[in-house]
Amino acid sequence: MLYLKTLIIVVQLLSALGVIGLVLLQHGKGADMGAAFGSGASGSLFGATGSANFLSRTTAVLAALFFVTTLALTYLGAYRAKPSAGVLGAAVTAPVTAAAPVAGSPAVAASPATVPATNVPK
Repeated sequence: MLYLKTLIIVVQLLSALGVIGLVLLQHGKGADMGAAFGSGASGSLFGATGSANFLSRTTAVLAALFFVTTLALTYLGAYRAKPSAGVLGAAVTAPVTAAAPVAGSPAVAASPATVPATNVPK
């Protein structure tokens, strides 16, 4: 379980750094007007609008990956193992002791095997 948490944390960190980098690389809304007058964007690797589509789609994929890893870490962090209920399904309790002996009767200690159980399904 520890290796899985470590792997998810590494993926989350890399996706967060990728989102930060891609957001900083993208142009703002006002930069489109300069590209319309030939500010050199048409000579890029992806074409005039290809880089914007590529960067925005990659940012969306990395943001979704970040979201999924955050949910996975939340689930793994909230998971608690439940205590075992035992063979019969009843919680493990201390053995029941016999009541005080009645006056005049011999004091015989009851063994746990002779005392009826209280949580037995009928």
